[in-house]
Amino acid sequence: MKSKLALVLCLLIAFVMGGLSPVSADGATRRRRVVYVRHRSKKHQAAIIGGSAAGGAAIGALAGGGKGALIGAGVGAAGGAIYNQKTKNKVVTQ
Repeated sequence: MKSKLALVLCLLIAFVMGGLSPVSADGATRRRRVVYVRHRSKKHQAAIIGGSAAGGAAIGALAGGGKGALIGAGVGAAGGAIYNQKTKNKVVTQ
């Protein structure tokens, strides 16, 4: 029991001492960050939405026949459009 307590105390002290270590104070190690935006072409956007609609139609056809395919295509296209809108202009930093 004492060995477990000693181990916990050693780990706690090491954690606290590691958090108190000084950070580089001279400021000479600054780097510039390059930020650019990756745009997605209209063709690629259409492929994403169309692929989502096709996948939704396939799943809907398996689940509910013709009517299910129509519903699945609509849901898949809506999901693909939302995904495309959220991810089309990706900000990248280096």
